[in-house]
Amino acid sequence: MLDTTCWVSRIACGTSHVAHRMSHIACLATSYGSWIYHDPLGTLPHKCYKGSSVVFERVLRPAQLASSLFLQSLVEQDQIKQFVLKNAILLSLEPSEDAQQTEHNARYFASEAQHHNLLVRAEGLCLEQIQKLSTALNAYLKVAYWQIVKVAGLAGFALNAKVMLKANPEKSVLEKLATQFSLDVCLFQQKPKLSEPGLLVMDMDSTVIAVECIDEIAALAGVGDQVAAVTAQAMLGKLDFAKSLRTRVACLANADERILANVRAALPLMPGITQLVRVLKQHQWKCAIASGGFTYFADYLQERLELDAAVANVLDIKDGKLSGSVVGDIVDAKVKAQTLSNLAKQWSIPPEQTVAMGDGANDLAMMQVAALGVALHAKPVVREQADISIRRGGLDSLLYVLAVKA
Repeated sequence: MLDTTCWVSRIACGTSHVAHRMSHIACLATSYGSWIYHDPLGTLPHKCYKGSSVVFERVLRPAQLASSLFLQSLVEQDQIKQFVLKNAILLSLEPSEDAQQTEHNARYFASEAQHHNLLVRAEGLCLEQIQKLSTALNAYLKVAYWQIVKVAGLAGFALNAKVMLKANPEKSVLEKLATQFSLDVCLFQQKPKLSEPGLLVMDMDSTVIAVECIDEIAALAGVGDQVAAVTAQAMLGKLDFAKSLRTRVACLANADERILANVRAALPLMPGITQLVRVLKQHQWKCAIASGGFTYFADYLQERLELDAAVANVLDIKDGKLSGSVVGDIVDAKVKAQTLSNLAKQWSIPPEQTVAMGDGANDLAMMQVAALGVALHAKPVVREQADISIRRGGLDSLLYVLAVKA
């Protein structure tokens, strides 16, 4: 709630008071087709364009800038939707409800090749973090204003800045700043829309679930260290995936089939997966697994999470024992990419409405095919090549990206 240290304005453009004070007004910030003014001699801030209505200004104390509870109060109680943060001054903007103005804004930014979105999210997010991030990125981009991004059915929110690029920052720059300020930072331009039907294809191991199934099987079979070492190399892209998989599966020869059931019973889901699938389904999205793991687990997860499809490798089992081989062709990076294309065609999903998410090098091919490639808690080689990276949040963090409006 607003406190007594701040003042609030609810005024309309065109009043005699505004006209009288225009000679004293200085421009503080601009946004989509609008100007926000501040009168250093005392006139309250306001918008001056067709369809403008309400804004307020707050001069913030350091403790407020550093408080996540304060930002949460602005969003939940004061219900701000857009804002400009300049030094310690917060200008709350009221989005125009004028249809022509909204259409004009959309056309304007659609025509700007350098227009991007900078989405920021973290547990305990505060204004000081985004203020420092904006300052650190000043050589690369200019922030027009910040939006509050909410998703129906999810608790919390993200902040998205409409930015104009001066120069494209390298992924390493964003990663360094994300680590420094304890944030997830996603810079993107075009992306699929949550409001339209789409397709999400996910890796399984270390993406949908928090373990590598083959490593768990190997641990119970007594060959854990041997197999885990090969898995780590394969996920970094240092080994041919198909060859490395056959090598690892061969180590499992004569393991009891009951080990699979034990692993499946203890599978830990990754945080946010159930919320992600639930919300996507509400918006007529299709969700699938494309995995270099095994159908024994992928089929189970398809049923448990109510996914639309699952593609994975088939373990060969004879007389209650693993034979040490897989049945048929290996589901590798190429097959994953083809799976995404096939499913999109099967369900009549346009290419621009497809997303691929994974953590390993064998997920890169399907990320390149998708409109949006998402690295989830991924290896460095994957984060470097993916469109965006989620390093701290759960899978449901993706929903905030998809929910960003033009």
